[in-house]
Amino acid sequence: MRSVGSRRSRVKGIFAGVASVGALLVLGAATPAVSAPRGVAEDNSSMIMVLDSSGSMADEDGSGGTRIASARKAVGTVVDSLPDGHPTGLRLYGSEKEQGCTDTRLAEPVRPLDRAAMKKAVARVRPKGDTPIGHSLRKAAEDLPEVRDGAVGQRTILLISDGEDNCGNPEPCEVAEELAGRGIDLRIDAIGFQVRGKAREQLECIAREGDGAYYDAPDADALARQLQRAGRLSADGYRFKGKRIEGGGEAGEAAGLAATSGQYLDTIASGEKRWYEVRADRASTLSFAATAVPEPGSHVGQLDGLRTEMTAPDSSGNCTSSTERFGQDEGGVPLVSGVSRIPGGTDSSGTCDRGAGRYLLSVERVESEDGPDGARWPLELTYRVEKPLEKGVTPAQSQPEFGEGGRDAELPQGRPRTVHGGTGFNDATAIGKGVWRDKVLPSQTLWYRVPVGWGQQLRYDVEFSNEPTAHEYGPEFTFSRTDTYTPARQPVTKGLGELSTSDTYDGDPGKVSGGTVPVSWTNRWESSQNVVPVHTRGSYYIAVTLGAGAARIAENPDVRITLRVDVKGEAKAGPEHNSPAVKAGTGSGSSRSDGQADSAARGGAGWSSFTVGAIASGVGVLLAGLALWFVRARRGGSGRSGPGGPAGPGGPAGYGGHAA
Repeated sequence: MRSVGSRRSRVKGIFAGVASVGALLVLGAATPAVSAPRGVAEDNSSMIMVLDSSGSMADEDGSGGTRIASARKAVGTVVDSLPDGHPTGLRLYGSEKEQGCTDTRLAEPVRPLDRAAMKKAVARVRPKGDTPIGHSLRKAAEDLPEVRDGAVGQRTILLISDGEDNCGNPEPCEVAEELAGRGIDLRIDAIGFQVRGKAREQLECIAREGDGAYYDAPDADALARQLQRAGRLSADGYRFKGKRIEGGGEAGEAAGLAATSGQYLDTIASGEKRWYEVRADRASTLSFAATAVPEPGSHVGQLDGLRTEMTAPDSSGNCTSSTERFGQDEGGVPLVSGVSRIPGGTDSSGTCDRGAGRYLLSVERVESEDGPDGARWPLELTYRVEKPLEKGVTPAQSQPEFGEGGRDAELPQGRPRTVHGGTGFNDATAIGKGVWRDKVLPSQTLWYRVPVGWGQQLRYDVEFSNEPTAHEYGPEFTFSRTDTYTPARQPVTKGLGELSTSDTYDGDPGKVSGGTVPVSWTNRWESSQNVVPVHTRGSYYIAVTLGAGAARIAENPDVRITLRVDVKGEAKAGPEHNSPAVKAGTGSGSSRSDGQADSAARGGAGWSSFTVGAIASGVGVLLAGLALWFVRARRGGSGRSGPGGPAGPGGPAGYGGHAA
C-alpha cells in the first residue's frame, strides 16, 4: 500500500440526544432512511459468462496452478458477489473435443442465480479443444432472454479467454459489431487472461465493437477482481423509469409530451437528433432534462456529448441550449443535459420567455470524429412544470454567492455510516447531513439524494481512499468526479470554479467537492449557470464517478469513498420574503404561496423517488413513535438516540421538500 504521508487529523464525535415522540416526528420528516444493500436482482437484466475451455487453459498460470483452476476460483468469486436472483448462465467453448470450430455448449442456462449450480458447472470443466470465439458469441446472444416490450434492460455477454479465436469463421469482431447493432440492451465485455499481442488486440476489438469494456488480467488475482468488476457492473446497471416515447426525426415530426410534468424513455443513435413538443402556458417555469446512459466503460471520445435545445413558439431557431460532454475517453458514464423556460420578472427578461404556445424540445447526440458509432444510447427524459407564485407574494432575494458553503467550508466529521449508492436518479439513495462510507467500481457512477429546503444550501466532499495498487502496469492514473443536480435534474456543476468537481486518481487519497448556492426562488433570474437552476426546494442529487482506468490501478475490486455532506442554513417555510423558519413537525417547509410543480409527474410516469421516500419516511416515523411510546409505558424510561442515529453521525438532515 502506498504511503500517504502526513494525514489531516479528523475530529471524532459521539452524538446522543434525548428524543421525544415530537422530536422523532421532526427528524423523520427531515432525514431519509439509509437504503439497505441491493441484494436482489432487478428485472430486465441478465448475464452469461462465456468461458474459454480450450487446451491452453490447462497450462500453468505462473502461480503454481493451471489457468482453468484460476478461472474456476474466479467464477466462484463473482457469483458470490452478484445479487440474489440475478439471471446468470455459463457457456463453454473447447470443452468437448480436441478439435472443432462448433465446440460450444450451454453448461448452465440463464436463470435466477444458482450459485451452487454455477460452481458445480465450472468445476466439471476439462480443457481440451479449439477457440471458436465468434461462434460462441452468437450462441451466447441466443442464450440471453429478451427484454419485455417497453422495458429497458442490460443484457451482458462476459467473455473470458486466454487467447485469440483460431477458427476464423465467423470473425469475432464482426460478430460483436453485429450483435451490438441489434439494439440498446446488449453489451459484450471481454477479459484477457495472460494475453498479449494479437490475442489482446482481438479481445479489445470484441469489447469495443460489442459496446462493452476490455479488462486485462495478467495473473490469477487480477482475473478474480476483473471478473467481479464486470459482473457487478452488469448487475448494477442504471434503473430506468418512464413512459415509452419515440422522438421525431425532425421538428415537424416532434412527439408530443403531456402538458403536465412527466418522465419518458427513448433511445438515440450516433449523430441523431430527437424532437419533442409540449403546449405551455405563459407563466410557468418549464424544465427539460435528458439523461443518456451509454454502457459503462464503452468507447467514447472526449468531445462526445449530449445537447438539449428549446425552441419557442413561432421561432426558427432555439432560444436556449446546453451541451454536456464526457471530457474523457476512458469509457461511457451517464451524461445529463437540461434546459429551462423561465418567465421574466420585474427586473429580469427571464430565459426563453416567449409566452404561451407550442415549445419544441430536442436532444442531440454530439460526437467528435473519433467518437463511437453503432449502439444506440437509452435516454431518460423528464419534463417539469413549476407554477408561478401566488399573486401578491414577494419572493426572497436571490442568493448567488456560496458564502459559508465555499471552498473552505466546514463539513461534518466523525465515524462514517455505511451506505450503498443507487444506480441513477430513480433509485438514488437518500442521505442527509453526516459522514457516509461507500465503495465505487471503475466505470461506475453512484447516486445519492439530499433534501434541501428554502434558504438552505448543499455542500459536500467526496474523498477517495488510499488503495493498494496493482504493480503489473507501472504508473497509471484515472479520473474521479462528482456532479450535482437539482430536483428538476438540471446540472449545477458546469464552470463551478469555486469547487473542484474533478481530479486525477492514482491510488493515493484524493478529493472532489460539490454543492450549491442557497436555494432561492429569485435565483432563476440571476446570470450564473450554476445559480439559475437552484431555485426550488426538494431532493438535490449527488453523482460520484470513478474512471474506467481505475481497473488498471486498484488491487481491490472497488475503491472506498467517504462522503462528508452538509446542508447549511435554516430551512424557511416558503420562498417569500421574511418567511419564518420551518416549525417542528411541519417537515419540508412548504407554504401556500410556493410555486410547486404539478402532481402529474408522480402520476403519469410513476411516482418520484422523493415522493416514495416521503411516504416511507412518514410510515417509519409513525411506527417509531408508537414503539417509543410503548417502551416508555412499559419501562417508564426516556428514549435516547445513540451515536450515528437516523440522520447519521453529523446530526439531523436539512429539511427537504418538493421534488418532481
